[in-house]
Amino acid sequence: MENIMIPTFYKILSVTKETVSEYTFRVCYDKEVKHGQFFMLSIPKVGEAPISVSAMGDGWIEFTIRKVGKLTEGIFGLEAGETIFMRGPYGNSFPLEKFKGKHLLVIAGGTGMAAVRSTLFHYEENPGELESLSLIAGFRDISTVLFTDDLKRFASCFTTHYTLDSTADAGSSDSADLFKEGFVTGYIDKVPIAGLSDYNIVIVGPPAMMSASVKKCIESGAAEEKIWLSLERKMSCAVGKCGHCKINETYVCLEGPVLNYSDAKNLID
Repeated sequence: MENIMIPTFYKILSVTKETVSEYTFRVCYDKEVKHGQFFMLSIPKVGEAPISVSAMGDGWIEFTIRKVGKLTEGIFGLEAGETIFMRGPYGNSFPLEKFKGKHLLVIAGGTGMAAVRSTLFHYEENPGELESLSLIAGFRDISTVLFTDDLKRFASCFTTHYTLDSTADAGSSDSADLFKEGFVTGYIDKVPIAGLSDYNIVIVGPPAMMSASVKKCIESGAAEEKIWLSLERKMSCAVGKCGHCKINETYVCLEGPVLNYSDAKNLID
């Protein structure tokens, strides 16, 4: 019987520096992965961490990783041609079948863009699956912006609003004209949620940003059951055994990370 806790090593195809603190690793992988799922990435004798898939293609997947500790610091030392240990994919995915033929609003904050990036790529390649797509993405400042080239492409095929908490240093960047100053919540009213025939809303980002965005969407007329969140909370084993991600009776690694807000609102630590 296969041991689901044993990782397998995979070859790193390329490494792209997104910001000072975030790199994107393209890894050789040829099995099925769904939009919104995550893997457990590890370095032997160093550690293991859950990382969302930020893109996928023929024979490869990508992970956009933020340097926040000993493990990710070790991963940042890896180069193309070397190997990384992985197990997965784990968790559920964004319900694309429920989105089909409807309007979709995606709200992403900071590194939350990584978790929705593959979904946005899917709709860029398959525009007929949705009635429309609006993207609101926010970052702290110009130095923290992820996927600049992707944001430019998305602006050509979706309705987009890109924000920076502060534009003080944006003038020195060749992508400064993409952004307006403010928070993502300040642009939710730009999407006429209450007037849409049928819609869904995806919100991913830091907890405070997601909470404020949900509140603003509901104030703007959104129904709770139309809102979807991606929660990445203390996932350690990814198979519902360690209990680190358990809230009440819900194991986020098994029943998430994608959860409908009508269920997620009751998950209180």
